[in-house]
Amino acid sequence: MATLDENREREIVRVVVQRVAEASVRVEGEIVGEIAQGLMVLLGCGEGDTAEDARSLADKIVNLRIFEDDDGKMNLSVRDIDGGVLAVPNFTLYGDCRKGRRPSFTSACDPDTANRLFEDFADHIAAAGVTCERGVFGAKMAVSLENDGPVTLLLSSDRTF
Repeated sequence: MATLDENREREIVRVVVQRVAEASVRVEGEIVGEIAQGLMVLLGCGEGDTAEDARSLADKIVNLRIFEDDDGKMNLSVRDIDGGVLAVPNFTLYGDCRKGRRPSFTSACDPDTANRLFEDFADHIAAAGVTCERGVFGAKMAVSLENDGPVTLLLSSDRTF
């Protein structure tokens, strides 16, 4: 198994997944995406990430069993509950704060590649039959959510988390 330092060297798609009762994203005061019950997903892409990395995480997310069944056990996926996904591009997931006091973003993917990977990720979720609303790549967004649980998970394309 690779160490954390080795994983930092090869860069990975990073995702924060939050189980939500509802979530929305606004750009310039207008709602561009909103869901009721489902998952709020922040996605960051690093140098060397591939479409396969993004698709693999999309598959993982639509099948992640983090919603409670009738017995109160986390046994259901967003697909099982007919929930939605609000996907938001977030390059700040690549903020490296190990040195100094201001994050460095040198490990983040270039914008064109990151946007392509984000769109591929969201398209793959939708193709799996899950409603996928989206934030706007490169825009200043206001994200609102009601966290359910709270349940928050970190995922990565190398399965470190």
